[in-house]
Amino acid sequence: MQGACSALLNFNPGSVIRSLLEASASVGLWIENLIIQVLTACRLATSNGTDVDSFINDFSMQRLPAVPASGQVTFSRLSPASAPAALIVPYFNADGSINTAGVQVLTADGSQTFGVITDTTNSAWNAAMGGYFIPAATASVTVTVQDLVAGAAGNVIVGAISLVASAISYVDTVTNVAPFTNGVDAETDAAVKLRFQNFINTRSEGTLAAVEYAVQSFQQGLSYSVLENTDASGDYVPGNFVVYVDNGTGDPPSSLLSAIQAAVNAVRPIGSTFTVLGPTVVTANVSMTITVGPNGVKSTIQPEVQEAVEAYIDSLPMAAPLPWSRIAQVAYAADQNITNVTLLTLNGGTSDLTTTQGQVIRAGTVVIN
Repeated sequence: MQGACSALLNFNPGSVIRSLLEASASVGLWIENLIIQVLTACRLATSNGTDVDSFINDFSMQRLPAVPASGQVTFSRLSPASAPAALIVPYFNADGSINTAGVQVLTADGSQTFGVITDTTNSAWNAAMGGYFIPAATASVTVTVQDLVAGAAGNVIVGAISLVASAISYVDTVTNVAPFTNGVDAETDAAVKLRFQNFINTRSEGTLAAVEYAVQSFQQGLSYSVLENTDASGDYVPGNFVVYVDNGTGDPPSSLLSAIQAAVNAVRPIGSTFTVLGPTVVTANVSMTITVGPNGVKSTIQPEVQEAVEAYIDSLPMAAPLPWSRIAQVAYAADQNITNVTLLTLNGGTSDLTTTQGQVIRAGTVVIN
């Protein structure tokens, strides 16, 4: 502007020309911001949050929701010899609906609430009474509970669940003897984008990748393996395949297996047959002796090591081996005051624990001396 004018222009603050230039620059920056927002939402790789959802929704694909943590708790009586019969009524019915009169339990700090779920395969289940029956003079019963709120926040350590939300006649205490590790938060943007690539690459269907994608897209936190041209007993059967699925517990419910059966059936090759099964659990019994330095208290560190070892073993995916030496590493990492790990045995020996395609390793007895 100055170069095109023979007289000196006034660009001082408050001048008319400066105000016009600043207004034009502000509008330009606003338009630039709108353009950037449009560009980021036009392709999945640069989208975030709801823009990711709107992109994949156009392909009839959905973000996978959070998965509630679940596991087993034990209800006990302090004086079982004189205790009459008791009944634990489920909070979650078999169809997934809620019975508000059912039993809920909480963590010691009250931050997480779990509801007892209906499990007709449990030996304590009494269909006529609609709950888990504890006979007179019986000390305890173990049932399955599920977090009321889905997400990884429901994953708790051993003994974290210790409160009953409402009194149960002739039942005194509750606790979880194993950690809960299968709670998963809602699928992240990065995970959605990666799964979308698999979605595009498996549109031909009738392939191994398509079958795997069908399992991946059903629920988060699943591990799986697919065996081709074989049956559940391991015999060679052309055209048949077996899908083994685990939800982190080693014993996925029949409802989950049935739902995955339907998902795989939608993409299987014509003329083929298949079966969806839960894994065969390989139990890992661990024993070790730890030495603690002068700044550590062994009685306090022992349960820390036990919990760390159990959590590591229970996190192994389908068909993954358990290296004997890895257990020592997990023990050392549990507390900095551990100076030595000796007499480490895995199922009574010092060999790695291996698996086949349909097996998953889960923690059994873990003894820390």
